[in-house]
This record gives sequence, structure tokens and C-alpha cells, in this order.
Amino acid sequence: MAFLRNLLAVILGFFIALFLLFLLFAGIGSVMSSQEEVVVKPNSVLEMDLSTPVKDYAPKDSNPFVQALDLVDEKLALNNIIIAIDNAKTDPNIKGISIKNTTINAGIAQTQAIRNELEDFKKSGKFIYAYADVYDQKNYYLSSVADSLFINPVGQIDFKGLSTEILYYKDFEDKYGVKMEVVRHGKYKSAVEPFLTNKMSEANREQTTSFLQSIWSEIIDDVSQSRNITTDKLNAIADGSLARNATLAKQNNLIDEAIYEDQYVAKMEKATDSDKLETISIKDYIASGKGRTSSVAKNKIAVIYAQGEIMYGKGSEEIIGQEIINKALKKVRKDKTVKAVVLRVNSPGGSALASELIWRELELTKKEKPLVVSMGNLAASGGYYISCNANKIIAEPTTITGSIGVFGAIPNAHKLADQIGINAEQVSTNNAASYSIFEPMNQKYYDVTKQGVEQIYNTFVTHVAAGRNMTFEQVDKIAQGRVWTGKEAKEIGLVDELGGLQDAIEEAAKLADIDTYRVRNYPSYKKDFKDVFKFSPFAKASKQEIIKEALGDKNYHLYNTINKMKTLKGIQARMPFVFEIQ
Repeated sequence: MAFLRNLLAVILGFFIALFLLFLLFAGIGSVMSSQEEVVVKPNSVLEMDLSTPVKDYAPKDSNPFVQALDLVDEKLALNNIIIAIDNAKTDPNIKGISIKNTTINAGIAQTQAIRNELEDFKKSGKFIYAYADVYDQKNYYLSSVADSLFINPVGQIDFKGLSTEILYYKDFEDKYGVKMEVVRHGKYKSAVEPFLTNKMSEANREQTTSFLQSIWSEIIDDVSQSRNITTDKLNAIADGSLARNATLAKQNNLIDEAIYEDQYVAKMEKATDSDKLETISIKDYIASGKGRTSSVAKNKIAVIYAQGEIMYGKGSEEIIGQEIINKALKKVRKDKTVKAVVLRVNSPGGSALASELIWRELELTKKEKPLVVSMGNLAASGGYYISCNANKIIAEPTTITGSIGVFGAIPNAHKLADQIGINAEQVSTNNAASYSIFEPMNQKYYDVTKQGVEQIYNTFVTHVAAGRNMTFEQVDKIAQGRVWTGKEAKEIGLVDELGGLQDAIEEAAKLADIDTYRVRNYPSYKKDFKDVFKFSPFAKASKQEIIKEALGDKNYHLYNTINKMKTLKGIQARMPFVFEIQ
């Protein structure tokens, strides 16, 4: 009987192994066939579809199994998009660009960077056309750079100004007996405000209004220049919803013509002087090799990408961990061909401890090589913490930064425990039972935690003061957890210049006193072998994508906010992640 059982186990194992091998070779074959050389045909139009998520950095995973089974989430790298547009200016096979999006899956600062590059592309004399059935605000902002802008005859433009909605949970906490115990420094530290009150504080309303107005002014200034409409007129259009249909949009000069898609294609055929329109997507154009610069220079500028929330530990492509970032910093310090370092930050902050550890490694790096920070959509709180000691800080005008403040938040279920009849009794030595989720926070624990929060805040402000050549009092005045746009941050001394990643790279080369160089991106990522089998070969949707589809966008936003608060560990240097600008 035992022999038969063992025999069946061996046979089953054999077939499982065969199945896995089949999947592996099928995946390899699929990848090889999909990686056939992409050729840019003569007389082509480059199609800008940015519905695929745009990340500052989207490196290929170095795990061969991940590559073989094509288990990588689809995304576009901002630096590849910028370089591709720049290459298209001199590519004889590209006659123009077509912006054709249903939505733009990028942040406002990323969108502005792409728009600026498209504006520069126009200097080549090649055309840019744009078409959509419906324009949301971000899509219209990008598309307004076009020479000619078209819309479906029954389409509309959602041009109405900016807003954000913040959910408050105080009544929910009181009703169900579960709350967040909060210790904070900074009157603007609104990441925890929704757990303390049911209304927006005047301080939070002040900062929110300020940065929304700053971002909106950037948007309408750019649209004004491209469409030759005054900013006063654009504000009047937004106030009166005067782009809600194609007729009104045309009357107010927001578009050039209301046409159908086949008529739009005919216009591009005429512009390229061809009977059949040839197009190539931005994704394929990048895959053809046009998404990178070609240089054989020996000197290098290292660009280290820090994107995502800051968490203590290893980190990943979506999470900033001090282990991966510091490993990259040590590597570039040892590389004698690396003459300067650019830190590209796109982060709302997170763990204060991890931020401090990264700050220290950056401080050591700056002693050996010039260090320039480039800020993306976000470089706030912990994101600013790791930026503040750079030789130069360059931000986009619409970057969200600042938020120099810290807090601690711990869940407490004392009231709920009382309601359902749970009593927690503790036995301990020394100070081991300092806090229990089932008991109210005592004064001693609060005082110790408050002391830790104050110490980290003082350390944070001291680092900023040293890095920005300011006094502690000067930084404290503009800190307190307040959020600023890049444009505002430049005015108060938290940022040196306004610009994009390429501007930061050029500044780093200037500080290193080199004329020729090539750019090397860091860090590299590799999924652990066990993580490969967390994917399904037949459906690459992540857990978050499945939950989002089931709950819907608004409910998922609520779920995600509460879930993130639940996972916080230690004192946080983090901006309010409840902000979502619409």
C-alpha cells in the first residue's frame, strides 16, 4: 500500500513539474515573439496614449522567471517618455504627434513635464494634433499644447477648476468604539486630522486652498499661452462651465473644430501626405530604442529613484526602503566613473526612522560627489526629509512638497471592548505593558511618545535648516506640517529652482564640471523566487486592482486610507495621503 502511495506521489510530482516547465517555455516563447524588433515606418505619427500608468522609474525586473512568464505590470517610465519625444524631433520617420487619450494615468507634475517636452517638440516644425470624445481636465491640460485640438461633435470638456475631498471619521470612531490615538507636531499636520475631528480646521483649509490655487494658476497660465486665451477668460469659462459641450468649447476657443474620429484620421493623412495613416504608439516607440539616449561617454551621472511611501526595511519598486536606496548610494560612491548623483523623489513620506537613515547615507554621498534632488509629483514630509541636504533642489511648479512635521498614530479599541464585554488584564515587569489596544492611552505613555515626536521634529527642522542655510526659527515658521507647491516652495527657500529631471541632471553635470556624460539609473529590482508564484500566468491583476474593481473608486479610496493608517509603524514623517485633487 505504501509503495502504491509513493508511486502515485512520484507520478503526480512528475506531471506537476511537466506543467510548470510547459508554462515556463510557453512564457519564454511568448516573450521572444513579443520582443520582435519594433520598426518605425517612414511617414509615421507618434501616438501619445497615457492611459497606461506612468511612473518616474519603471525598470525591467532582473528575475529571469518574471521576464520569461511576462509577470510584470504594464507601465511607462516618465524618463523614457521625455527622451522619446526629444528623439522624435530629429527622427525623419516621425512626421508629427497625435495626443489621443481617454484618461491620463499620471500625476499633475508628470503631466506638466510631458507637456513641457511637447512644447519643445513644436520647435522642430512638426505638427501636434489632439483628439478625444471627452476631455477630462488633466487630458485637456496636456492636449491644449497641440497646434490643432479636436473633439467629437457630441463631446464635452470638463474644465471647472480644482477640488479635493477629505473624509472625516470622528463620528464613525465614536459610534463603533474604535479610534486612532494621535500624537503630533505641526498645526498643519492634517494626515491625522480626520481621526480627531469631524470638520476641516482653518489651518488645513488655508493650506489646501493655497496649493490648489497655485496648481490651478500653473494650469491656466500654460493653457492661456497655448490657446491664446486670457487667464481671466479661462477662469470665467471654468466658473460658468462654458466648455460643457462642443459648441460652447468652440465658441470659447478651447478647441479648433468638432469632428468625428475618421475625419481626424483624414486630417493626419493630409498632414503626412499619405493615403494610409501609419502610427506608432509611445510604448512601441520606446521599445524600438527611442526611449533612451545613446552615449559612450566614460563619465556618468547616477539617477537614483525614490518613489512610493517610505517604510523601514528593504523596499521595492513601489516602496522606498532604506536598504535598497542606501545600497545604491554606496554603490555609486564607490564607482569612480560616477561624477555626480541626482536623487529623483516622488514620495508622500512615511517612516521617520527610514527617512533619517536615508538622509545620513545621502549626507555621506554629498561629501564625495555633488548631489542634486529632482522632485516629481510629491516630495513631502519624509520625501522632503531625504531631499533637504542636497546641493541643489529642483522641483516642478506643481510638485507637492514641504509638510515638515511628524506624528504617531496607534489604533485603540477600548470603547468597543467595553461594549462587547472584553476586559484585558496585564501582568508585566518593569515597563513592558506600556500600551494596550484595549485600554485608554495613559499619560505616561503619551508623554514618552510626545517626547519622541518632538525630538524627531526638532531633528527634521535642524536638518532642513542646515541643508537650506536657514535658521531653526526660519524653518519652523514655514514648517508645522504645512504643504506647499514647488512654485510656493521656491518663494520661501525650500526649493532652489523650478524644472524637471533633465534640468537636475544638467545641474549635476555643471556642479561636477563635466561636459560629456551618460546617465545610469538606480536601483535595480529583482523579485524573490517565491514572489513569482504569487502571480497567475493567466491574470496579472494585483490584489489591489481586484479590490478596487469590486469596491469602486470612491469606496476603494476610503478602504485604502484606513488600511494605510492600520499599517503605520513608529513615528511618521508623512503628508496627508487623503488628498486627491480632481
